[in-house]
Amino acid sequence: MLMGMRHYVAAVLAPMVLLGGCATADGQDVPANPGPIAVHGNTSTFEISPVFLAAQDYYPGEASVKMGGIPNLVGEPMIAGFGEAGVADVATHAETQALRYSVRNPNLRIILNISQGLYRIVARRSAGIKSVADLAGKRVATIPTTSSGYFLSRMLGTAGLTYDDIQVSTVSPLDAWAQAIDKREVDAVVIWEPYSEQAARVLGDDLIEFDGKGVYNEWFNLNTTAENLADPAKRAKIVTFVRGVMDAAAETRTNPAKAQALVVERGGFSASDVADAWKHHAFPANLPADELLAVLVEEERWLAERDGRPARSREELATLIDTSVYEEALALGNGR
Repeated sequence: MLMGMRHYVAAVLAPMVLLGGCATADGQDVPANPGPIAVHGNTSTFEISPVFLAAQDYYPGEASVKMGGIPNLVGEPMIAGFGEAGVADVATHAETQALRYSVRNPNLRIILNISQGLYRIVARRSAGIKSVADLAGKRVATIPTTSSGYFLSRMLGTAGLTYDDIQVSTVSPLDAWAQAIDKREVDAVVIWEPYSEQAARVLGDDLIEFDGKGVYNEWFNLNTTAENLADPAKRAKIVTFVRGVMDAAAETRTNPAKAQALVVERGGFSASDVADAWKHHAFPANLPADELLAVLVEEERWLAERDGRPARSREELATLIDTSVYEEALALGNGR
């Protein structure tokens, strides 16, 4: 933690009294240090980069970022190979997992859209693939229970296909996906970066891609719980951290060098992987609730059908999005 590299001191978080604070122009108290915050997320993704940067340079306290995600918020079992023990104050995950975990944990809250994964289908042209429709009968590597799996479903739908029309292939570990398509063990891959980029690279002139523009982008969000938001001390930390992520994302959009270096360091990727695949991401750090809710409603239908359960209503799903933290973080302003 580079404690000397703080770009701002946290401004007022809520109408509450916090010991050791100073006052803003409107008389509300400001903590000089909101205290340590525990963050869990998939540290091997590009989407988490503004969180790394916020923890390092923007949050005016100690911020730990560990491997994990929503399970660390709600006490669910860790995802094998993707979790460290610990209780999170906030956690990152794609909206797909927020939907899945919130069935059992309706207290889950989405408080910020950190970034978006601009997914693509990477396919081998020599397998007879010239369009999405040509995926019928082909071996496609994906993980159906993830946002990339949902993306594939949406893309197949544009050609009148479903999962039943393809051969879903399982490849493990993720860094073996490029080798699988190179060895012709699969005909296409649908996964997040940099594994798509690695597959595209080995295909060379045999590559054909289909992007999801206008169909679906992954929503990589910051999540917490209703209980955390109801706790004044925890809420203070969360609002301050959200402001930090917003400012870190702004830096990432204009000058991504630091964020990219952190992805290389924490994710263990090569600098070339990060540089080549970076364009397949966006870093808005905002919360357009209506747009996100529309995605949740559509995706919920798909997940519910796969899980054999009733789909929740639009009204039920709306409770998962809490814009109040984002609004308070906006009010803090940028302290640079």
